[in-house]
Amino acid sequence: MDWIKVSIYTTSAGIEPVSGRLYQLGITGIEIEDEQDFKDFLENNHQYWDYVDDDLIKQKQGETRVIAYVSDNAAGREMLSEIRSSLLEMSELNENGEFGRLEIELDNTSEEDWANNWKKYFHALEIGKKLIIKPEWEDLEEPAGKVVFSINPGMSFGTGSHYTTQLCIEAIEEYIKPDDMMLDLGCGSGILSVIALMLGAKEAYAVDIDPNAVTVAYENADRNNVSRSRYHVMSGNILTDENLQNTLGEHKYDIIAANIVADVIIGLAPKAKEYLKDGGVFITSGIIEDREDDVRSALEECGFKIEDIRRRKDWLSIICR
Repeated sequence: MDWIKVSIYTTSAGIEPVSGRLYQLGITGIEIEDEQDFKDFLENNHQYWDYVDDDLIKQKQGETRVIAYVSDNAAGREMLSEIRSSLLEMSELNENGEFGRLEIELDNTSEEDWANNWKKYFHALEIGKKLIIKPEWEDLEEPAGKVVFSINPGMSFGTGSHYTTQLCIEAIEEYIKPDDMMLDLGCGSGILSVIALMLGAKEAYAVDIDPNAVTVAYENADRNNVSRSRYHVMSGNILTDENLQNTLGEHKYDIIAANIVADVIIGLAPKAKEYLKDGGVFITSGIIEDREDDVRSALEECGFKIEDIRRRKDWLSIICR
C-alpha cells in the first residue's frame, strides 16, 4: 500500500492540540519534529556539534511539524479532507498565532494530483436501501427504487466513502419523512442535506465554517437537480455568529445532522436542542469509540434521549431525540 506523508506546520504550543485533533480522527501514529527540542539538544550538547550536519540544522530551524501518514486511496483522501476541516476549525481559535500557520504539506503529492486522483479510487457505492453515490464521470443507469447522488469528489470532506458519512446517510434515509425540514451542521460538500432533499425533505439549511463549502454544496445540489429554492447554504461559526444564529433560528427542524468530531458535537449540542422540533431527531457522527461516553453524557445533559448508537469499525453514530 502506498502512503501520503501529511506534515502540519505549527509551533511547540500547537503540538498537543494538533495531535489531539488527529487522535480524534482516529490517527494515532504520528511523528513530531519540535524546533524547540532540537534547540535544547544543541544548547545542552555542545560536544556533539561537530557531528550534526549543517543541512539538518537548517532543516530543523523555523517551525515545528506534526506528521501523520494516510493511505493513498479513497479512504485516505477522505481522511485528508477531515484533517483540513479540523485544522480550519482550529484556525478560528488561533487569533494570536500561538499555533503557527497550521498549513499542510503533502509529500510527493501535488494539490492537483490529490484532487484528480479521486478518479482512480472512487466508484459507485450503495449505501442503505435506497441510495447509490456515484462519481459524475461514471455512467450508471438508475435502478428502480434507487436514488442516485452524483458527486465530483474534491477537496471537501463528504463523498460517502467514509464510515462516518455512511452512518449518517443510513440514519437520514431511515428517519426522513416527506415535508421534513432538515439542518446540516458542518455540511462540507453538502452531501447529507442534498441527499435529504432527494429522499423527500421539503427544505434544507446547511452551514459550514469553511466559506468554500457554500460553493461546493450548491454545485452538488445543481449536479443532482435539487432546486436552490429548497436549499440554503451559509458559512459561519454557529456558536459565535449572531446573524447566522438568528437566520437558522427562524425555523424549527425535524432532523439535524452533525457529522463532525466529538468536541464540536459536544459544543453544538445546546444549539441543536434549541433548533430542533419537539420529538425531532439529532443525528451525530464522526465520533471515535474512545469519545462515546463524553458525547453521550453531553447530549443527555442537554436533555436529549439516546435512541440508538450505531457502530462501524472504530466509529460510531449517536441518534437521539
